[in-house]
Amino acid sequence: MTRGKTSEICKILNKIGALQFGTFKLTSGRVSPYYIDLRIVPSFPDVFKKICDFYVSFIKKEVGVENFDRIAGVPVAGIPFASVIAYNFKKPFLYIRKGVRLHGRQRRIEGVITPGDRVLLVDDLITTGLSLKNAAETVTAEGGVVTNAVVLLDREEGGAEKLAKEGVKLHAMLKISEIAKELNEIGAIDDEQLKIILKQIKKR
Repeated sequence: MTRGKTSEICKILNKIGALQFGTFKLTSGRVSPYYIDLRIVPSFPDVFKKICDFYVSFIKKEVGVENFDRIAGVPVAGIPFASVIAYNFKKPFLYIRKGVRLHGRQRRIEGVITPGDRVLLVDDLITTGLSLKNAAETVTAEGGVVTNAVVLLDREEGGAEKLAKEGVKLHAMLKISEIAKELNEIGAIDDEQLKIILKQIKKR
């Protein structure tokens, strides 16, 4: 992603208050001194459209539209992004449930998937990679094939490496180190907050 687009996304995320400092327990169970809340993005329609447009152009360039048949949203934050992206590409949309339904078809994937379908996973961000790894395993159990996953943000805490061991290549539009440095340059976060974020990356 170009420096200009990186800068634009950083300014957008700062404007909507997506970056917070404190003590946060992440989905992975890890405790973090900062939190990037991308779940609020769909509450800002202009921002949501812009971020989804970035996803679409990034996927075209980095993955290639011809290299996947369906798009699956990873619960919960990845689902709204994935649905809009799939609509833009005119590709079938699926979403993965957090747990197995105890009624109906009792499946963990909502939508139509057939054996051999190449499924592109879409999530908002990645930390340890556990959510995306579980999603890939779920799709594989239904007969799908997962070789690529796309996120807006890589928190750089081992997720890409975990997915690579599963044969899934991670495509991240931005890295947290890039965002932190950019936000520091524009005065959105101070030097101490920059150190907090960079220290979290080294800690893993």
